[in-house]
Amino acid sequence: MDKLIINGGVSLEGEIRIAGAKNSALPILAATLLTHDTVQICNLPHLYDITTMLELLGCMGVQPIIDEKLNVEVNSSSIKDFSAPYELVRTMRASILVLGPLLTRYGKAEVALPGGCAIGSRPVNLHISALEAMGADIKVEGGYIKASVGGKLKGAHIFMDLVTVTGTENVMMAATLAEGETVIENAAREPEVVDLANCLVKMGADIAGQGTDTIVVNGVEELKGCSYSVMPDRIETGTYLIAAAATRGHIKLKDTRPDILESVLSKLEQVGAEIKVGDNWIELDMRGKRPKAVSLRTAPYPAFPTDMQAQFTALNCVANGTGSITETVFENRFMHVHEMNRMGASIRVEGNTVIVEGVETLKGAPVMATDLRASASLIIAGLVSENETSVDRIYHIDRGYECIEEKLQLLGARIRRVSS
Repeated sequence: MDKLIINGGVSLEGEIRIAGAKNSALPILAATLLTHDTVQICNLPHLYDITTMLELLGCMGVQPIIDEKLNVEVNSSSIKDFSAPYELVRTMRASILVLGPLLTRYGKAEVALPGGCAIGSRPVNLHISALEAMGADIKVEGGYIKASVGGKLKGAHIFMDLVTVTGTENVMMAATLAEGETVIENAAREPEVVDLANCLVKMGADIAGQGTDTIVVNGVEELKGCSYSVMPDRIETGTYLIAAAATRGHIKLKDTRPDILESVLSKLEQVGAEIKVGDNWIELDMRGKRPKAVSLRTAPYPAFPTDMQAQFTALNCVANGTGSITETVFENRFMHVHEMNRMGASIRVEGNTVIVEGVETLKGAPVMATDLRASASLIIAGLVSENETSVDRIYHIDRGYECIEEKLQLLGARIRRVSS
């Protein structure tokens, strides 16, 4: 199993390119099941979760073709199997995204109950009840969701009890080929949901309201193939910006979008960063100053993203002052705190809030990643530490960050991957 060895104390300086968004690419790959034409997907990130989704399509008899520019072409007309086995689903929760497309296009689907990171319950019952409202017959038995429908799914008025990104995406995809109109209320507004909707519209779907909390889908007879480029990854963008702010550095990120990161950029300005933006780039300069502590509260988009709170916890560890971070989206998402305290941080947990008193510097230590974003925060903690830090269990990070140690090396960090 690989681990990362980090020798901290270097300010990050330089320019890097941001990859495509995993959380946009995964549903778009699932959406290729909605048409028998070829769909070309560009700007896919090189990540373990993407490989798993391509393997999942392969298990169904759909063989994606990767061209010389690393674009992927998927033609699902060769599909033979309508199930997603546990071996693949257990490592990646997003596998549930094939449920809606398979059910609406082929009238049947069998998907193992999902795995993924160990953060919170992330209930799948919202997906199930929404599809049942559209006329699906669904049983959960033997660890599998077994769904079928006689004829076509029917449009329905669906109110989501909780804001759920994958739930919104699954229902939206199912509704594209359903009979009549589907209204999704309390829909997720995340940019990745909008990106999926834009791809579906390019395939011929009739969708309105994406980016608001009410999405209206009018079912059509069939969808066509298209070529679509996945949006940039806002969480990867934010992670590098926070790493630069924590290390008092100066970096420029290309091929990204400032308009989908407003809550994060505003917090970084409070930290003391100077930020400049263009249509597809962001530049952050700390001018060598120690960051100021910030307080924040996570909530669904457009508020502050839950996927960025661990990184800000790491920044607050070495900031001037005291900051509090409240997590309202997932329970059990403070597993990184104990590891940071072992590195000399001063953090205490009170319910769903962490209170961080900034210290001058952290001390390197062997630490262990527990989930995808926590592992990124431990790398940031390593970058601001004296002496050496080793981060174990980094398979978590490979699920969500493309070549993280190579990109950090380009910015001057002393970091390397070793086999343990």
